[in-house]
Amino acid sequence: MSDPTEALAVTLFSEVFTADQLARNRLSKMLPKGMEISHFAVLNHLAHAGAEKSPAQLADAFHVTRGAMTNTLSKLEWAGHIHIRPDWDDARRKFVSISPSGRAARDAALAAVAPVIGDVVRSIGVEKVRAALPVLRDLRLLLEEE
Repeated sequence: MSDPTEALAVTLFSEVFTADQLARNRLSKMLPKGMEISHFAVLNHLAHAGAEKSPAQLADAFHVTRGAMTNTLSKLEWAGHIHIRPDWDDARRKFVSISPSGRAARDAALAAVAPVIGDVVRSIGVEKVRAALPVLRDLRLLLEEE
């Protein structure tokens, strides 16, 4: 590879992919029994949203297929962590909200992972992490456009 920009790009994406895999492996071990990262992510999203979301909105927010989101939502509903109700105006649509049990599960998961990810940030250094965030955000926004 003779183009230094392409070499830099390969190195960047290699680091991002490897860090993502390692972070997912570490966090999976820290989550409460039976909870997957996708479950935590949806519960966390719903807890912050403060409003109901349709399964399609959630699929779009997480950049997954509607089928994948339906699978995650089914597991969360079975566990009692979310409520799914029909849209009273359009019976073909549904709305999802977090239940009190889901909020408690999300809070327990957050309590389990926060010290671990906090230690990572402290080890790297708060200022270095702060400096990296704009680059990572720009990368995400650019990739979301495509």
